Amino acid sequence: MRVPFRNVDASWLRMDDPTNLMVVTGVLVLDSPVPLARIRELVEERLLHFRRFTSRVVPPFAGVGPPSWETDPDFDLDRHLLPVALGPGAGEPALQAFVSRLLSEPLPADRPLWTIHVVERFHGGTAIVARIHHCIGDGLALVHVLLSMADGSPAPERRRSGSRSRVAWGITLGEQVLKGARAMLGNPGRIGDLARLASGSAGALLGLLALPDDPATALKGPLGRPKIAAWSRPFDLADFKAIGRATGSTVNDVLMAALAGALRSFLVGRGETPRDIDVRGVVPVNLRRPEAAGRLGNRFGLVFLSLPVGIEDPLDRLFEVRRRMRALKGSSQALAVYEVLWAMGVAPRPLFDLALRIFAAKGSAVVTNVVGPRQPIAIAGAPLREAMFWVPSAGRLALGVSLLSYADKVWMGLQCDAGLIPDPAGVLDGFAAEVEELLALRRQAGA
Repeated sequence: MRVPFRNVDASWLRMDDPTNLMVVTGVLVLDSPVPLARIRELVEERLLHFRRFTSRVVPPFAGVGPPSWETDPDFDLDRHLLPVALGPGAGEPALQAFVSRLLSEPLPADRPLWTIHVVERFHGGTAIVARIHHCIGDGLALVHVLLSMADGSPAPERRRSGSRSRVAWGITLGEQVLKGARAMLGNPGRIGDLARLASGSAGALLGLLALPDDPATALKGPLGRPKIAAWSRPFDLADFKAIGRATGSTVNDVLMAALAGALRSFLVGRGETPRDIDVRGVVPVNLRRPEAAGRLGNRFGLVFLSLPVGIEDPLDRLFEVRRRMRALKGSSQALAVYEVLWAMGVAPRPLFDLALRIFAAKGSAVVTNVVGPRQPIAIAGAPLREAMFWVPSAGRLALGVSLLSYADKVWMGLQCDAGLIPDPAGVLDGFAAEVEELLALRRQAGA
């Protein structure tokens, strides 16, 4: 039986391009070894109950209408669960190089669009590298799928499209933006509210179209196929909280301000003078209701956050980011963009390409912030040491930034176009330097 695509999922399938694959990638590093056979049991028990993990994509008949999901008659788990050997003593650089190679490899189109690579011997433990196409689900969906393998998660019901987990993950940046909108949508009797919501979305979309294009910087340009994945050392979440308390800011404000400083340092290092300019981060905002947190598919909108890279002083930059973040919380932009993504799923190709070019022109990077479990968790008895994920850079953007917190630590991950940003370590170093400078200013103020 074939199941037609939802429009918004079809939109992400149509965005696939050889220079920018629409594949979400996640990495879990476990502290102790887990045999491939045990991971296979977990995948069979926890992942294959999602129909999309055993379904292939079927093009529309005669090219008319959306594509469909169809159960793969030749499904073979061995084609999706793949052992990897990085070599004796291989460490984090070898793992980052392996993930970088995967970012440039399309998933085979003749089978379900996902793979899990297992590095059985990595730093005395095991590394799991999971990839799913964005048409199956967004980054939050991938996180829930991976975390469904965690010890203590409830056994999933067979063949359901979603599941629940005791471990709560969520995209935090903009979580409150649509709280009122959700309440309206949950009460069909509030016709006046719904009308105002629709009007607000239309106004937000017009406002987005009216935004000037992002400036031409070293962050923008024609893309190539090779990509680079990199991630930072773990930072203490307590440091971001301390900076936030001292400045009246949220942890998200501090993270975004440090990112703005890192991008400023990158541009200066490339010989540019980012005086009086902003660059926009395209930020996913989760639109799921809490009870639908574990369902696959794409249920998020986007907001465009202007990062003040032109401000030199770190504290002034933080206060400006805080002001802009607060202004975004009252915006209907995320819902408006979701509606556009829905329409793009069935739009004629010329109109689809035009919408994609408009989105690309308005931003310079995709920026995702995910809050993970506050307490350490384990998979098959092996403690989870660190986790990272990357969402694809929709709209032909050259940089994807992922910020993830887990067990009182924070990691920053980058997915870069190798031609435009060949040395992402510079951005990571700039982020670390910004955090240290803000901490130093906090200590001076408390002295």
